[in-house]
Formats: sequence, structure tokens, C-alpha cells
Amino acid sequence: MTGQRHLKGMVRMAWAGTWRLLLGIAIVGALPLDALAQPLPVPQAGLPGFIPGMREVPDPGLNYKVVYDMSSAWPSDRIDPGLLSIARYLNSLAEYGVPPSRRHLVIVLHGAATPFVLQDAAFAARNHGRANPDAALIGRMRQAGVDFRVCGQAVLAEHIAPRDILRAVQLDLWAMSTLVNLQLQGFVHMSG
Repeated sequence: MTGQRHLKGMVRMAWAGTWRLLLGIAIVGALPLDALAQPLPVPQAGLPGFIPGMREVPDPGLNYKVVYDMSSAWPSDRIDPGLLSIARYLNSLAEYGVPPSRRHLVIVLHGAATPFVLQDAAFAARNHGRANPDAALIGRMRQAGVDFRVCGQAVLAEHIAPRDILRAVQLDLWAMSTLVNLQLQGFVHMSG
């Protein structure tokens, strides 16, 4: 008899836990998007445009592991649109309630994008006295948890001294190793 009572008590507790879980899911599912939204990590980048009826949006339950492969650049007198687009994507993750602990974004810079990593003085020496237009955005994105990596082989090819690289940027052996290692760790590869 005692065993049956114990079993009945366990079944009641399991049902109570299940109902609490379902109620919690229903409450969270019923919350308006604004209740899940978080402050934008990079406010100056803005958000992608809202389209009524859109379906696929960031999911707060997913773990976003994305590596961006950047090897091209726009003119050096303005912020690179590729970096700005990634910052907007980061903002959209926050807007749709994806917590910082589920945002794992890495930007690997190489080729023509290598100069993005230069500190202002080194950038100015190569660009008619102009400061690096991407430095502030890289710093802000790094504060928001985005990792920046630069290809060591591109740094060598561009004759960039390691001391001239922004502190927010990690110097790796080369982009190929970084991209392969991160993909083997489950990161989705995006070209840009």
C-alpha cells in the first residue's frame, strides 16, 4: 500500500510540474514581442526594416553560432556596409529576444578587409590622413560580444605591424584555420 501511495504522489507531482511548464510556455508565447526585446547592442546600426506578414525571424530559443568571412571592402572613407549589416543582424537578435548568452558571432577579416583592423594612426598613414571609419563600430560590436579575428597571413602581406591592430581584434595564424576550426565547432559560415 505504501508503495502505491508513493507512486500516486509522484504521478501527481509530475502532472503538476507538466501543467506549470505548459502554463509558463503559454504565458511566454502570449507575450508581445516588446516584452522579449532587449536594448540594441549597436543602436547606431539600426534594425532591418519591418515587413508585415514576415515569417522567419530570430528565435530566442536557438543558439546563434555564426562566423562571417569578410574579404572585400568598400572605399575607405566610410563605414563598410558589410560590417554595418552584421551589426544590424546583431541588433535584430536582441530585438527578437535572443539573449546575449545565445549570440556567438565571429567576424574573420582577410584580403581587402584586412585594413579594417588598423588603429587610427596606422590607418591614417595609409589613407591620406583619414581615421579608420570602422574602428568605432568594431569597438562597439566587440563590447556587445562580437569576436573579431584577422588573418595573420593577410597582416604579413599588407605589412601591418601587430602593434597597429585594434585591441578589439584577435590576430590568428590565417583565415583558413580560423574558418575551418569554427565550422568544426558548429558555427554557420556566412560569406560577405
